[in-house]
Amino acid sequence: MKLAVGVPNVGEFADPVLLVDLAQEAEAAGWDGFFLWDHLLYRPERPAAVEPWSVIAAAAVVTKRIRLGVLVTAVARRRPQLLAQQISTVDLLSNGRTIFGAGLGSMPDEYALFAEDASLATRARRLDEALEVLQALWSPGASRHKGEFFTIDDVELLPKPVQQPHPPIWIGGRWPNKAPFRRAARFDGVMPTHTAYSHESFMTAVELHDIVNYVNEHRTERGGFDVVMEGQSTDAEQLSELVPAYAAVGLTWWIEKLGWWRGDRSTALDRVRNGPR
Repeated sequence: MKLAVGVPNVGEFADPVLLVDLAQEAEAAGWDGFFLWDHLLYRPERPAAVEPWSVIAAAAVVTKRIRLGVLVTAVARRRPQLLAQQISTVDLLSNGRTIFGAGLGSMPDEYALFAEDASLATRARRLDEALEVLQALWSPGASRHKGEFFTIDDVELLPKPVQQPHPPIWIGGRWPNKAPFRRAARFDGVMPTHTAYSHESFMTAVELHDIVNYVNEHRTERGGFDVVMEGQSTDAEQLSELVPAYAAVGLTWWIEKLGWWRGDRSTALDRVRNGPR
């Protein structure tokens, strides 16, 4: 199992210098990955937010080993051609260490307040089509696409990412909603959250097992597939006690969930420095 840290890009964590420092500390402490949230806005009590892929690009330059990405990118509020270029650039900067998390986005106001359609149905259709466009643009040769939202007219986007056919694509979803997990079955990994849990809590291994089984029922290809979950531990010793039960049901990445509900920025730094093992 891989062990990573996940950090908000909002509120008191909306500081790109702090976030890049945390990525360096995570690598030094032996974590396997460093991931950020993706919010343009957040709830009124934490209005600040920094652009996460820009921060991940900076982290790519000052790290050598850990995997990097955004969990998960709200794809429906981005132009896929620019997102494809952005992720390719980060993959080049990191020499192939990028992971692309994709989802609908959890904040409807990030769409509605900018006069964009915030409905789940529209966001889902845009996400599905954007994922087609992204894969086409990352593939060798020129691409053509004519869809509901996007058009590519015989374009080859260069340079391609280091990882081929593309960086791993992990799909986020909130269980027990089923559609995101059928979507995830078509890609490289799944990152479930659960409607029954808040920032302060996380799923049991039994609940994760149900999700893994559902995704596996809908997969048409076998091979490498990641199951990714956010959880919380007080230190490396407690983490070592938690992960075996999750590994037994198929978890491949534990994301240590950091944020204001656990304390201030120094609390997050202390947990990162304490390490995963």
